[in-house]
Amino acid sequence: MSLLSKVVRCMRTIAPLELADTTWDNVGVLVEPPYPSPQCNKVFLTIDLTPQVLDEALSDPKVGTIVSYHPPIFRSMKRLVQADVKQDIVMKAIAKGVGIYSPHTACDNCVDGVNDWLASGLGKGIVQPIVPAVNPPEGHEQAGTGRLFTYDDPTPLTTVIDKIKELTGLPFLRVAKADNGDRLIKTVAICAGSGSSVLNPVEADLFFSGEMGHHDVLAALANGTNVVLCEHSNTERGYLSTVLRPKLQDMLVSERSAEGDAIEVVVSKVDKDPLEIM
Repeated sequence: MSLLSKVVRCMRTIAPLELADTTWDNVGVLVEPPYPSPQCNKVFLTIDLTPQVLDEALSDPKVGTIVSYHPPIFRSMKRLVQADVKQDIVMKAIAKGVGIYSPHTACDNCVDGVNDWLASGLGKGIVQPIVPAVNPPEGHEQAGTGRLFTYDDPTPLTTVIDKIKELTGLPFLRVAKADNGDRLIKTVAICAGSGSSVLNPVEADLFFSGEMGHHDVLAALANGTNVVLCEHSNTERGYLSTVLRPKLQDMLVSERSAEGDAIEVVVSKVDKDPLEIM
C-alpha cells in the first residue's frame, strides 16, 4: 500500500468526506502520482499549498504525501502549463512522485475538527453545531457546519479576546464592538475561514471567524452582535500542529514506508496567512 493510500485511509476516519460540502468544495485525493517515490516516509501538512510551501515540501526527498487543507485544485484544468501557478504545482508534485490530499470542509465539520478546535480555546461551555450533519458517520454524531459555543458563566468580551489570542498565537485581532462591547458574552457563533454565510443567520453575542464582508459586519453590529476576526487562515493553521498532526501520527504509528522506515508527520514552517501587520 502506498503512503498516499495509508494517509487517505486515516484521513477518512479523522475527517470523513461525507461531511464535506461538495456542492462547491473539492476534497479528497487531488493528485495521485502514477510513480510514487518508494523511499518516502513523511507526510507534510499545510493550510495553503503555495509555490513556496511546495518548494519546502519537495526540498525533503522523504516527503511523499502532502495534506493541503485548502484544495490547490479548485477549478477545472484544460491544460497543464508552467505559466499557470496551480498547474505548475500539480506537475511538480507528480514529477516528484508526491500525492496531494485535501480535507477542507470535512475537517471543518467533523468532530474534533477545525471549528471544535476554535471552540476549545474559549473556556468552559457547551458546544454544538450550528447546522447539524444529516446522517453523520459513526463517531461523528455531533458533526455539522459551524459551532455555537455557550459559556457556563457569561464572560467579558475582553476576556474572550484574550483567550482567542492565546489559542491562535496572534498579538492583534480585528474587533467590532456592539453596544460599546460592555455586555457579557454568553454565546459565540464560530466559523473558521470565511464565516459570513454560516454566521449571518445565527443569533449570538459574538461572531468569531477569520473574515467577513464589511456589510455583514455592519449587519451583525446592528443586531447587537460583536465580531472578532483573525484573518482567514489564522483560524485554521493552529489546528494542524495541535490536533491533526498528533492524531494522524498516532494512526500511522504502526505503519512503515515501502523501505521499512517509520512514517513521520510534519507541518510546514513556511505556510502563513498572506496578510500581515506592518
